[in-house]
Amino acid sequence: MNDKNSCADPCPIARCLAFLGDAWSLLIMRDAHIGLTRFDQFRKSLGIAPTILTRRLATLTEEGMLEKRLYSERPPREEYLLTAAGRDFLPVLVMIGAWGHRYRGEGPLVRIQDVETGEDIKPVAIDEVTGAKIGTRPLRFVLPNDV
Repeated sequence: MNDKNSCADPCPIARCLAFLGDAWSLLIMRDAHIGLTRFDQFRKSLGIAPTILTRRLATLTEEGMLEKRLYSERPPREEYLLTAAGRDFLPVLVMIGAWGHRYRGEGPLVRIQDVETGEDIKPVAIDEVTGAKIGTRPLRFVLPNDV
């Protein structure tokens, strides 16, 4: 994490929200996952002001979610590609979408489908250690200095 966006809070949720906590950043990540890579594509999809988009793309690049790659030398043009960290963010976006379907689901909504089966997915968060669905068992947030 860079100095400008660093967060000393020991909570990993707070640390993520320090640079991903606005709607534009999340929507840029959504669009990157559906295949958008170029500034103009993001701008058209989001209807975002160029200055805001420039700042958000710079932050997502600095924080390691996206990387820039030159796709044209004359004129010089760069595209934004997902990094491993950016690709690993997909389940978070899908879970936000699932929550939105359940609690903000009025009117027609985008559905997420499995490409191989054509079926709508129904995501759930599972604890890898216990195999239990998160939210079905009590959880505790343990501070770093707690024993």
